[in-house]
Amino acid sequence: MLFEVWAPKATERVELRLEGATHLLERDEERDGWWVAEAEAAEGARYGFALDGGRVLPDPRSRRQPDGPDGLSAVVDHTAYPWRHPSPARGLRGAVLYELHVGTYTAEGTLEAAAARLEHLVELGVSHVELMPLCPFPGTHGWGYEGVSLWAVHEPYGGPEALKRFVDTAHGLGLGVVLDVVHNHLGPSGNHLPAFGPYFTDTHHTPWGAAVNLDAPGSDEVRAYLLGSALAWLRDYRIDGLRLDAVHALADTRALPFLEELSAAVDELGAAQGRELFLIAESDLCDPRTTRPREAGGLGLHAQWNDDFHHALHTALTGESQGYYADFARAPLAALAKTLGHVFFHDGTYSAFRGRTHGRPVDREHTPAHRFLGYAQTHDQIGNRALGDRLSASLSPGLLACAAALVLTGPFTPMLFMGEEWGAGTPWQFFTDHQDPELAEAVRNGRRREFAAHGWAEEDIPDPQDPATRDRSCLDWTEPERAPHARLLAWHRELIALRAAQPDLTDPDLAAVRVAHDEGARWLAYRRGDLRVAVNLGPEPADIPLGGPGRVLAAWEPVEVVGGDGVLRLPPESCVVLGDDT
Repeated sequence: MLFEVWAPKATERVELRLEGATHLLERDEERDGWWVAEAEAAEGARYGFALDGGRVLPDPRSRRQPDGPDGLSAVVDHTAYPWRHPSPARGLRGAVLYELHVGTYTAEGTLEAAAARLEHLVELGVSHVELMPLCPFPGTHGWGYEGVSLWAVHEPYGGPEALKRFVDTAHGLGLGVVLDVVHNHLGPSGNHLPAFGPYFTDTHHTPWGAAVNLDAPGSDEVRAYLLGSALAWLRDYRIDGLRLDAVHALADTRALPFLEELSAAVDELGAAQGRELFLIAESDLCDPRTTRPREAGGLGLHAQWNDDFHHALHTALTGESQGYYADFARAPLAALAKTLGHVFFHDGTYSAFRGRTHGRPVDREHTPAHRFLGYAQTHDQIGNRALGDRLSASLSPGLLACAAALVLTGPFTPMLFMGEEWGAGTPWQFFTDHQDPELAEAVRNGRRREFAAHGWAEEDIPDPQDPATRDRSCLDWTEPERAPHARLLAWHRELIALRAAQPDLTDPDLAAVRVAHDEGARWLAYRRGDLRVAVNLGPEPADIPLGGPGRVLAAWEPVEVVGGDGVLRLPPESCVVLGDDT
């Protein structure tokens, strides 16, 4: 088989160490910086590259790291897996996503154990499971955002074969699979890319240090490396879509942005395979160009997370006003109403948190609503809190039901975070398993300092390196059978089924959304076609003028059906979905 590596930093020689034997690579005369060699190797054969007589390093394009990021790579034959099920080929319109962390979805923390729980998602009614990052990272347990070896699967999760079985099982159940990938930083532990070439540049700086090299000398090959990795997940593992982490942190000044190049390549692969592949961006720019089609001057990504909707909903539910919530907390119901109808709260408005104006308006007439994901909770919004506390730790079941109604009947593509559907009582905390003692201590102390600055006692901050922190974050699968969790789970199932049955709830027309609210009385209502949704976040019953009669399609608490006066009397901390009275 052909072994090849881009190693422009090698000046004299590159050696392939394969199963104890040494093979000298030759320069590729047609590709600058590339070295190649032919050698026989079976599935699972261990190998690495030594540059100019240095130590043996894993392959930057390694398909498997059996012994972790610092170990040797292993040969993987992607043609050997006997696929049983085709992809359901489900796009984003009408989709409901479910964000899942393999290491805490079950106590076992493996892809095999997670696959055994997929029937739960089928019964829930979601269409796609979104897996948090799977690339190898130090130790056994972690969030996955410090991964390296962008073509490989974390071995404690089960490695490449386990991911294929997971995807195959999901497809057999009619579920699409989305994978979270991280292009904006790697490592730091186990990151050997700088030894090979200019994968990073000091031209730009990020919160993680030197930026990934997307526009400095040598960036052609770095972009090809990232693009090839993304396409490999879609092609070799039959993943249906990718979530791109923090694309606003990708420093790129080239005329053809990397994200535009990636979206074109993904569309081309989808057309070749007859599948509707997609890319979902995480971005805090509030810039509609992220999802605008390429032919209209945009980047052409297919969707993006809408944190503005989350922030408005969070402040309306909790009353919190610290940090970036401050901009939304001045009038949270008004902020929520704006995001429901206009997507971004910051669309050219002043942001006190940033000290400047931020964002630009979405063209509601020509932008489909499903290009934006709406959610009440995510791994970020829970795990980056000091104690990793979910909304269920402070809100009543009624307010959790209201949050579900706003997410699952709103105009955006809904996304749930694992366990949210039953109001999980387990936290989801920040945890790591760094093997480097100095790095472990730095992460531990950094976490404590961060929250001490916000008034938290250091001893109250969970130790990321303590295995108990991860264990506390695992879902408790006995909860869905108990009160009040069982009722919340039934409510989520009812709303998701209603979304699937009522075309008005997947109407992509943002301009058709009509929203009313009362800040003081803490109610909000909106119309989607012939359907009306009303939530009362207040502690007292609310009289909501809806302007006409309607029949109850779903209600958290019994409500008085709207009569001739057009006024809906909604109990406190409750919600309802109404259909046309005809």
